[in-house]
Amino acid sequence: MTTNKILIVEDERPIREMIAFHLMRAGYDTLEAEDCREARKLLADERPSLALIDWMLPDMSGLELTRMLKRDKEFEDLAVIMLTARADEHDKVTGLEGGADDYMTKPFSPRELVARIKAVLRRSGSAENEVVTSGEIKLDAAAHRVLAKGTEVHLGPTEYRLLKYLMTHPERVYSRNQLLDRVWGANVYVEERTVDVHVRRLRKALTEHGVERYIQTVRGSGYRFSILGA
Repeated sequence: MTTNKILIVEDERPIREMIAFHLMRAGYDTLEAEDCREARKLLADERPSLALIDWMLPDMSGLELTRMLKRDKEFEDLAVIMLTARADEHDKVTGLEGGADDYMTKPFSPRELVARIKAVLRRSGSAENEVVTSGEIKLDAAAHRVLAKGTEVHLGPTEYRLLKYLMTHPERVYSRNQLLDRVWGANVYVEERTVDVHVRRLRKALTEHGVERYIQTVRGSGYRFSILGA
């Protein structure tokens, strides 16, 4: 069984250890960092599923760290929950607009924190053992593998993200602009035709397994994943 790994970024050791204790009891693996520098190193080395980030940190604010991560292509999909004593609505909105997936005000209940983590992981698509099967294609997010007719399909990282997005949103047509926003990210500036290039690469990889028909072009509109009529 794959266990989600949670990074705790908190400079107060007793709070950090308390959180780690309750998360381990709930079945999660934990990593601990007391500042942003240590957090960045752990993120690069360990690849956690979610980060709990305190707002007030000694070397950089947790909000700045969250914004930095969301601008980084490598970490933009990392789920983030902000932990802070700042309780007013403006701070909550600022945290969420800065890229946090959720926001918890100190002091908080460990049981509620675990429940929030589970909810965020479900929403972010990082829930452990997530497997999407459609037609003859199986995508295992936990293992980062794609199988077609039981044989592994070798995809580049962009083709993998593109296939995962289309498979988890089947039967819907997406324009190039929409795919750029959802797969590449709203702050990445690339030409629309980039989508066509990666769709061709994805289809080429799927053609080797006879399942390229699931990636369909809708003339004048965009692309969709569909097993209907495929």
